[in-house]
Formats: sequence, C-alpha cells, structure tokens
Amino acid sequence: MENDHQPTLEQALGKTEADAAATLKAAGAAMASLRKLRSAAKVGNLRELQLSIEAAENTLVALRQQFANAKEGWTFDEERYFADGLYAKEVIDIAKRSGVSIFERDERLYCYPALVRVSPNDRAVFIDRRREACVRPSVLVARLQQLQRKPPRFRPEPFLAALLEAYSKIVAMRGKDLLQMAPVVPLVEIYELLTMLPGQTKEYSKQEFARDIHILHRSGCNTTRSGAKVSFPISRGVQGKILIVVDETGEEKRYYGICFNTPPKEQ
Repeated sequence: MENDHQPTLEQALGKTEADAAATLKAAGAAMASLRKLRSAAKVGNLRELQLSIEAAENTLVALRQQFANAKEGWTFDEERYFADGLYAKEVIDIAKRSGVSIFERDERLYCYPALVRVSPNDRAVFIDRRREACVRPSVLVARLQQLQRKPPRFRPEPFLAALLEAYSKIVAMRGKDLLQMAPVVPLVEIYELLTMLPGQTKEYSKQEFARDIHILHRSGCNTTRSGAKVSFPISRGVQGKILIVVDETGEEKRYYGICFNTPPKEQ
C-alpha cells in the first residue's frame, strides 16, 4: 500500500524497531566499557583506567548519537494516517497477504466473529468492546487470526432468552393477546429496547447485535426452555431497518425481523 512518499505504519514501526535495536547494541557497548572502567578502578589498574575512561566516553557519544537517530527517525504523521482511513486499508492489505479475511463496512472491520472499530483519537482499536493499544498492523492481524481460530465466546441460550423477553414486551405493548399470533417484530426495535439505558448503544453497538443474531442463527439454537421457537423473517420491501453482518467469506447476511412461535397454553 502506497500513499505518496509516506511509508506505511508497518514500515515506519519496522524502521524505529531497527533503530531501537541499534540503540540497544550501542547501550551494550557503553555498559561493557563502563564495567571495564569499574574493574580497573576496583583493582587500581591505572593504565587500564585511563583507557577505559576514553573508551567509555566514545561509546557514550555513540549511544547518544544512535538514540538521536532513533528519535529523529520517527516522523510518522499519525493524525493524517488515521484521519484519512489509511490504517484500515493497511490492515486489510496485510490481512490479505496473510490469508486472513477482513472486510470493511459501516466504519467497522469485520473479521468474523470479531468486530474491529478504529479510534483515531485514541490511536487505538477496539476488538468488539475491548481496547487494544497495540495497533501495529501485522500484530493486529495476528491477533485477529488467533481469535478466528477459537470458537466464539458466545452463549446462545441466554441471548435467545433475552430476545424472547424483549420480543414479548414489544408484542404486549401492541396488544396483550397477540403473542400467540407470533407477529414479526423488526430487530432494530429489539435492539432499541435492549439498549434503552444511556450509553448502552456505545457499549453494545448495532453491528455487534447483528453479529450476535447471525451467530445465534447459525448455531442451530432456536428453541427456548419454555418451547418458544425463533425465526428471522426477511422482507425485501423494507428499507432502513435491515441489519447487515459480514461473515468470514465476505458475504453479507441480512436480517430484518424476529418472531417466536410459542406453544399453546394448557387449558
């Protein structure tokens, strides 16, 4: 990925990593010369003492110069890089070369089942809701690849029960006897009910909700303990209330509504 003559973040970090390694090497040389100086003073080797002072001075000058090079070498324009969306592009590019499927949509990076949000102001990313300060693209891709290899930390039964509770409340507001008719309720209304408290939409985004619906749908867990069976009807004519999630193949999965067929009450 090229952007004028500005290096990528991976390239800039790689250079500074190499500069830091060279500084450490120079520091090692300085430490060695200081140890010789201490040893000469300890036993009173005056000839060695004078040579050690000169050697230590030279290695300390070299250390200061090497550190100055490392400091001056970090000229990366972080603000522009994040503001222009170049970070997400670089992550996707490195992921593609590494065989990791990452797709960008709705200001999120989808690396199923993980959702990544880039936070330019924090110079950080959020994987689902967890803040990650280590943003080197290759490191982030490796982290996402590791997450992909693990089964999702998702418990379908409690989530399904929460959906039924929210669904029942919305249906009850429309008419107390409608539940047995299993009306279709838009999933966005379920989401709005689940995130009514202030700040909840920030803690649990609509994209995460859509992802969880998809994981539930593909899990095969579709019946609550009470026997209510869930389904997710889709209406092609509905606009603005569709939830979209991108799976590991890059395919968009679209969800609109939810309904529960509840068993009849015993007379």
